Amino acid sequence: MAEEKESTSIPLSQAAEAVDPEDPAKSPPRPSSPTTSTRKACCAVLQSWVSRKFMTGCVVLFPVAVTFFITWWFIQFVDGFFSPLYAQLGIDIFGLGFLTSLVFIFLVGIFVSSWVGSTIFWVGEWFIKKMPFVRHIYSASKQVSTAISPDQNTTAFKEVAIIRHPRIGEYAFGFITSTVVLQTDKGDEELCSVYVPTNHLYIGDIFLVNSEEIIRPNLSIREGIEIIVSGGMTMPQVIASMEPIPRKSQNIRLNRMT
Repeated sequence: MAEEKESTSIPLSQAAEAVDPEDPAKSPPRPSSPTTSTRKACCAVLQSWVSRKFMTGCVVLFPVAVTFFITWWFIQFVDGFFSPLYAQLGIDIFGLGFLTSLVFIFLVGIFVSSWVGSTIFWVGEWFIKKMPFVRHIYSASKQVSTAISPDQNTTAFKEVAIIRHPRIGEYAFGFITSTVVLQTDKGDEELCSVYVPTNHLYIGDIFLVNSEEIIRPNLSIREGIEIIVSGGMTMPQVIASMEPIPRKSQNIRLNRMT
């Protein structure tokens, strides 16, 4: 009997390594088969491909969705000015208020271009500029609208300019607003007033730069505004420099102090 008990006894080290069928966590890991490794690699490649294509679709559809949303909101916003008037008349045609608003804006442009309209507009603008808070909002928005005005009057941006700023080897986009003749002992020097925006188009610095040191690119005013507002994302790949265009704007002469 003693010999049978000794033959059936198991050492403690072997008992610790024994597999417990009721506790799978304590069982030793099984070696992975080649089929399982191939399946995991295929799943990882498929997941990466799906994620990449999904992000590509988001990148393509995001500007389309934003453009559609803003356009749709703008149409509804403009249509809301005259659509209630047509609703009272019993006319329910979508887009009719939007077309009426476009015609109204066109007629306002014709009216303001006349002497009477410009006088009335000047009086209304004078009242707005006397308001404490509204005048700052109006001045900022007036600056942008004047810059892209087709009339290109004396207060509008004349040309897009590239100047060496803030140091040699670095350049900054700006807009030429006027010209100045600076009188010195060495003779007259023509300077250009260049407005360099630092916060989109509402806040910026003014630099007086020699007209010969200004680089005039082949960009229109609208293209320059798009580049600055977009943070440089609409920058063309190639920018060519043009010859200085003779300007007919009125020069401002600075008298020397004696």
